[in-house]
Amino acid sequence: MFKLEEIDKRCRLLKPGQHVLDLGAAPGSWSMFAAKAIGKSGHLLAIDLVPLTISLGATAAAIVGDAFDVGAEVFSEHGPFDVVLSDMAPATSGTRDADQARSFDLVLRALEVARVHGKEGSSFVAKIFMGPDYEVARKHLREVYAEVRTLRPESVRTNSFEIFFVATGKGQSKSAQKTRRNP
Repeated sequence: MFKLEEIDKRCRLLKPGQHVLDLGAAPGSWSMFAAKAIGKSGHLLAIDLVPLTISLGATAAAIVGDAFDVGAEVFSEHGPFDVVLSDMAPATSGTRDADQARSFDLVLRALEVARVHGKEGSSFVAKIFMGPDYEVARKHLREVYAEVRTLRPESVRTNSFEIFFVATGKGQSKSAQKTRRNP
């Protein structure tokens, strides 16, 4: 939770009344923080392969399943989303390059969910393992979002190679605007 709390403190992403999607939500601390931040007028959808270990309250829904296999109707029922969060990480193999490549794939898949189900102007937060695909991932985010920042919260272990993308202004990037003008 401390990582998301620091990201939110620095970027001010979560506000009362928002609809938030938390991909890779277990054990549930990010969902708990987000649910509190958006309050009773907001709505949270949390998805993970394993059940959450906490209760999120009446304005939240938790789904056990693969975030990339749930039907579009689930996202439509709970969205569109003001913020899409992804703290997903691959099952690590111990091989840094392989783990980073899997992390990159998760970021791109989460980005596609955010691209389709995020509101115009929405935000996106995703964990990625730093490696050779970092710049490629950042390029993909810049095609969708007006601003893309990279943060390393203080609560990340010193020897960890995880960092977080924080992207804001969905649909307001120069390339997104160009696509809308020239379909």
